[in-house]
Amino acid sequence: MYLKNLVTIRKQKKWSQEKLAVESGISYNTIIKIERGGIKNPKIETVIKLADALGITLDELIGRKHF
Repeated sequence: MYLKNLVTIRKQKKWSQEKLAVESGISYNTIIKIERGGIKNPKIETVIKLADALGITLDELIGRKHF
């Protein structure tokens, strides 16, 4: 699952990777790996934690558009 909008939304919120790690409960190293594409298919639990921390939906995080 590609998290198309993760970096963009994090930067819009003016959050560092460290802040996202603290808010989501996901390790800083994992955040870096996801953002750099080192983890291509993060666990759904991880994706949910990221979306919840950022206050967005899963669709927004993965860049899915509604038609």
